[in-house]
Amino acid sequence: MKALRGLLLLALVLALTGCHTVLMSPSGDLALQQRNLIIIALVLMLLIVVPVIITALVFAWHYRASNQKAHYDPEWDHSTIVELMIWSAPLLIIIALGAVTWVSSHKLDPYRPLDRLGPGRVVAVDTKPLEVDVVALDWKWLFIYPEQNVAVVNELAAPVDRPIHFNLTASTVMNSFFIPALAGQIYAMPGMQTTLQAVINKPGDYWGFSANYSGAGFSYMNFTFHGMSEDDFAKWVAHAKSGGGTLDHAEYTKLEAPSQREPVRYYGSVAPGLYASILNRCVQPGAGCMNMLRMSEPPSGAEAAASSDNHAAMPMAHP
Repeated sequence: MKALRGLLLLALVLALTGCHTVLMSPSGDLALQQRNLIIIALVLMLLIVVPVIITALVFAWHYRASNQKAHYDPEWDHSTIVELMIWSAPLLIIIALGAVTWVSSHKLDPYRPLDRLGPGRVVAVDTKPLEVDVVALDWKWLFIYPEQNVAVVNELAAPVDRPIHFNLTASTVMNSFFIPALAGQIYAMPGMQTTLQAVINKPGDYWGFSANYSGAGFSYMNFTFHGMSEDDFAKWVAHAKSGGGTLDHAEYTKLEAPSQREPVRYYGSVAPGLYASILNRCVQPGAGCMNMLRMSEPPSGAEAAASSDNHAAMPMAHP
């Protein structure tokens, strides 16, 4: 039995060596800072968990029935020292976790422009982020590059060590945009826009996917994110420009239809204002854009007017 247990343990260790813990070895600085936050929080919590587990095992061993030398005092009910140890240590851990959470919540805010490319590398003042508009469709991803005037389905690319500014929305239902090696996940919702700031520090191909269940084709909402040099990115853009026609409102309407296992598709140009139309849900001819909606006959009173203004602003609000 001992030999069998040893073999099972060895097999478990070998199996675990095949795991790819991308969250613990990211390639983007934002994901790296989030990884460090996970480690800090884990260590702080283990400062309580480990001593408690060890103490429980020591007490169980020391006060076992066969140990006649263990002192047993059935009348004992209070110890100031024990009370201080029990309450002060968790309190200090909670204070430390609270401080770390407060600082990191602001520093790692996905809407906050990056102030560094990596440890010890500050973002230059004149650095222009790469703009990418992301649309979660059923069941595929559409990436629009406004500056390069190209669009790609189920493939994303960006230069190494250049800040990336993602604007995200969805066509029908809420989805979640997640590239574990780059940054934490962020939701994409119809009629609303979320933002993610990130940077990739190492060239390579990384896995991206949807982290929020959105229907039958959810399992196939995957894409590849390419981290490239500036020259390779320029070649990739040139390839995308030569790979397809124009993504206009009519073509987007066809693309928006639910489909599964969609192959990578390139569009050499994008109709002006298409992403704004998708965001404000007015791609179809004659549809009113949500950012232009106003109640034609607002109710009287200050509260009704304020309510009307709030509802009109909601589609463009950031969570």
